Amino acid sequence: MTATIDRIETFIVDIPTIRGHVLSMATMKTQSVVLAHVRFSDGSEGWGEGASIGGLSYGPESVESIKAAIDSYVAPVLLGLDGNRIAAASALTARMVKGNHAARAAVETALWDGLGRRAGLSVAQLFGGRVHDRLPVAWTLASGNSQTDIDEAERMLENRRHRDFKLKIGKRSVKDDLAHVGLIARAVGDRGTIRVDVNQAWSLSDARYGARGLQEIGCVLLEQPVVRDRVGDLKALTDGYEIAVMADEVLQGPADAMRVAAERAADVFAVKVCQSGGLAPAAEVIAIARAAGIGLYGGTMLESGLGSAAALQLFATVPEMTWGTELFGPLLLVDEILAAPLRYDDFSVYVPEGAGIGAEPDSDKLDFYRRDRARSVGAPMAVSVSR
Repeated sequence: MTATIDRIETFIVDIPTIRGHVLSMATMKTQSVVLAHVRFSDGSEGWGEGASIGGLSYGPESVESIKAAIDSYVAPVLLGLDGNRIAAASALTARMVKGNHAARAAVETALWDGLGRRAGLSVAQLFGGRVHDRLPVAWTLASGNSQTDIDEAERMLENRRHRDFKLKIGKRSVKDDLAHVGLIARAVGDRGTIRVDVNQAWSLSDARYGARGLQEIGCVLLEQPVVRDRVGDLKALTDGYEIAVMADEVLQGPADAMRVAAERAADVFAVKVCQSGGLAPAAEVIAIARAAGIGLYGGTMLESGLGSAAALQLFATVPEMTWGTELFGPLLLVDEILAAPLRYDDFSVYVPEGAGIGAEPDSDKLDFYRRDRARSVGAPMAVSVSR
């Protein structure tokens, strides 16, 4: 039965974080996301999410641009189309809307969610079925203070919530960053793993010095230390050091994944649904990595529970998620916007049950945190930019 796309609504949601989240380019105190709500002619509906980290200081999209792109360009292209023909809808969107991966991902996810609900199937089933019911989930230590991060790691280990820790570095000198990582690595010891994310902040010479020092500390993973356009620099680090080098910001969809894989410029891919352009493009990025023998990591744009649930549905279908995931976004927020929160337990995050993505917003929470109905919950996109 045909279910045409009748209406596409978007909402910017601003939720304060439990602490400042310090990246190399900005410090986040609020996470803002765009929720896309698609209504179909048969009365069914679907939800999707588009997210950015730190707005335009991180990448080419902000929540404001995501909402504008959907409202002004994506929605007019899709209204009236058959919502069951997602491949056709996505192909048309890609022809009519260049770039804007997070905007396209939000709507594409909502289409998959709607199809799953109508069919009584989870998105994981639509993508071949689950291999995993739960996946390891890392926690990012990003307070900017070594002792605060150590205390936070201790609480996570004690509560059996996380044992893989990713440190956000790159804001200080490489020498100071290594000292910071070393303190935390020694405190965690063999109870967990330490990874770092530089968010493109290092030059190649800094990255060489940093990679060697991180190896000696016992860090197992180095994420996107150099700017995304310098694939040759990324390859030099991959070839030159034992520490695993992970591509992140360079992976703006399947074409970039193919380029990085062809040059063997990374050991691991951080796969992000928003950054890839949707669930189906993210599945293509995964397929390229698997064919090339590149490890996989379920990345995050610090999505709320909604976007995290969608990503979990896809990642659960992949046999070798060797490096686990970091779908901790909902835990960084002071409040949960899902009607039924995701389950985090025993160092894992569980794949939600039910049709579609297995999650939907709590309407009262959505009303409270919507930017166009702002309450006194902190400034929208509270971000301080590093200079």
